[in-house]
Amino acid sequence: MGELTSGRGKVHGRPSLTGLSRRGLLGGLAGLAAAPVAGRAIGSIASGPSVMSSPPRSWGAEDTPVNLPDPDVLALDPSFGLVNYGNSPLRRLWQGGGWLEGPAWCTVGRFLLLSDTITSRQYRYDPEDGPQGHMSLYRRESFNANGNTFDAEGRLVTCEHGMRRVIRWEHDGSVTVLADHYRGRTLNSPNDVVAAPDGSIWFTDPAYGDGVVEGHADVDGAANPQRHLNPHLDAELTTQYGGLRRQEDHTFRVDGRTGKVEAMLSQHDVAGPNGLCFSPDGTKLYVASSGAAPGSQPPLPDHGIHVFDMRQGRPVNGRLFTDFTLAGRAMRPDGIRADVEGNLWCGAWGPLGLCGVFIYSPHGQMIGRIRLPVGCSNLTFGGPKRNVLYMCCGTALFSLITATQGAGRS
Repeated sequence: MGELTSGRGKVHGRPSLTGLSRRGLLGGLAGLAAAPVAGRAIGSIASGPSVMSSPPRSWGAEDTPVNLPDPDVLALDPSFGLVNYGNSPLRRLWQGGGWLEGPAWCTVGRFLLLSDTITSRQYRYDPEDGPQGHMSLYRRESFNANGNTFDAEGRLVTCEHGMRRVIRWEHDGSVTVLADHYRGRTLNSPNDVVAAPDGSIWFTDPAYGDGVVEGHADVDGAANPQRHLNPHLDAELTTQYGGLRRQEDHTFRVDGRTGKVEAMLSQHDVAGPNGLCFSPDGTKLYVASSGAAPGSQPPLPDHGIHVFDMRQGRPVNGRLFTDFTLAGRAMRPDGIRADVEGNLWCGAWGPLGLCGVFIYSPHGQMIGRIRLPVGCSNLTFGGPKRNVLYMCCGTALFSLITATQGAGRS
């Protein structure tokens, strides 16, 4: 996700949370919470009890027992019992990142790869190294990488905000650029990426990374109208990109055989596209419409999740899957993944006590949710059995053992 537009308003008749950046959501939602936060501020989860469960839990004490079933894993429909494992608690595995994104499970290496868009690093989490696992540096300079996935041949595919491109790491260590331009113009900031059942690569290209924090600023235009931001200060990057300007949001497909880059959805189909995934049988494509980036022009995001039928390799018959509201609040969807039953697991931003992960049935009914002390930016299923849900939440990584498995590749 990225920065949100300023001002308050309504989107499709729903109250909007605009006026807050996603970073600001961590520290600016105290007035929206159902109860005051004891201990440290909302943005900090290093210590202090949570207001979400009773008795309050302290995320800073990793050995503190939690009553089971976990009080912060909520079943809203009996069908959630088929995918929820009640004997496992939520765990905070690690904290120390800037902004964690793009978790992807490496089946061969049996580790979780994730990006830190702010520090421009990638990390490797080994769940089998010690009781809490072990986090280590995977790539020191990732060019503000965001989304990751592994293709059918086990090659890592990464979205780079800084270079505004999608790349693939070959088995010999070389890099192939899958996409960096469309119709003669550079991409915005490729965000999330998935491997489709037909071998193609799909990715979203909003403009959340068109700034100095998660990438580099545009030379001018709506996102840098006064030209005060200089995109050429980083000497390591300045020789590798020129003056850039954002374009319309798109959801792209890269053909697995020819390498052809084609826009499958426009900003009019899904504005502010963020997380995306396919149904287990590949017949449906889901795309989250998240916050508006700086300089966004109408149509603006509606903060819902959209679903499309896949026919002859193309998404058609687009419609709203869910408006992503909870308790009358307009929430923000981010990363999404499907399980083998066709349920959708969705990262959610919003008030403390409501944010975390929402789980929807294939018919769009919310059947369960996971309350977290901070919103979830992205998530994936991993572990040798692909039944561990890994959740990137701001500066921290959380996990939950489930009774289901992730569909497709992370």
